[in-house]
Amino acid sequence: MSEPVAVTGASGHLGNNLVRRLLADGRQVRVVLLPDDPAPALEGLAVERVSGDVLDPDSLRSAFRGAATVFHLAGVISIAGGMGGKVDAINVAGVRNAAEAALAEGVGRFVHCSSIHAFSAEPLRRPIDERRRRPFHRGRAAYDRSKAAGEAKLADVVADGLDAVTVNPTGIIGPYDFGPSRMGKVLLMLRAGRLPVVPDGGFNWVDVRDVADALIRAEHHGQTGESYIASGHWQSLHDIAELVHEVTGARVPATISMAVARLGVPFVSFFDHRLGREPLFTAESLYALRTYRDVDHSKATRELGYMPRPTLETIEDTFRWFAEAGVIDSVRVSRPGLRRIRAWWRTATGRGVRRA
Repeated sequence: MSEPVAVTGASGHLGNNLVRRLLADGRQVRVVLLPDDPAPALEGLAVERVSGDVLDPDSLRSAFRGAATVFHLAGVISIAGGMGGKVDAINVAGVRNAAEAALAEGVGRFVHCSSIHAFSAEPLRRPIDERRRRPFHRGRAAYDRSKAAGEAKLADVVADGLDAVTVNPTGIIGPYDFGPSRMGKVLLMLRAGRLPVVPDGGFNWVDVRDVADALIRAEHHGQTGESYIASGHWQSLHDIAELVHEVTGARVPATISMAVARLGVPFVSFFDHRLGREPLFTAESLYALRTYRDVDHSKATRELGYMPRPTLETIEDTFRWFAEAGVIDSVRVSRPGLRRIRAWWRTATGRGVRRA
């Protein structure tokens, strides 16, 4: 039997998609889970489950023992500060612990999933590629600083002999979103008409399955110590709402200016806190929606063969999965060919929104 591959963060949105892809490729998969994680996203999958915590180096050494490759996906996403030190503990110290454990156990390749936020968003008018400087200084969001610092810790272990490569995805959306993720919630709220307005901003969105593909391609073809951006297509939130309308028939909400959205953040945050809800929009997330527009994945395309799929396909498949999982009753996806023709026509004639 071939050596297994180990996956941290396997129960998350990207993690379970990667595990499904690895299993489909005939790989033996070991998922590294917190002791109290029931991992419903992995239910029914033929994987080996082991306990491990990125804050416990000894548990990682045990979890990685005998693995040919480690895919390190465990991390915490924050749009509301450092979360009392949790962001740095997991995204910085956790990366160092995982990398050092992999090196100590003689793992053949370490594939680290970071983020586009490990690169500075500025200057805004130039494409972001792997040569962009890193946001280490305190003026940036805690999450951004943590992703850059985590990669710096990984580079130290690479200098000690670890064969590691990094993939930097943009905003992930797609099926098998058991959480659902923050953007999955936005899609569901758009379908249900529960977002009366959306800010005038956007982001570069990438299909979760394409990121899983990029991670596997990086395992096989990535150069040691290199980073590869796995981006998709920039779409405004209004564009995303139009795509949701195209797939589900949902009403398209109005768009408000960023100035108005920023004024409303304190009030929305107050009510979210009182209701015990995770905020969808904060000052940090609004900043992200004003930046990261022009993201260049040509290095990943050239060296790994990476190519993202159209956003419309992602939205269709996401709602189809939500329907199959019982999250929603049904989804109107009976005429995809006609929708794609209409999307192409609007793009070709300059009418309506962009269709990536």
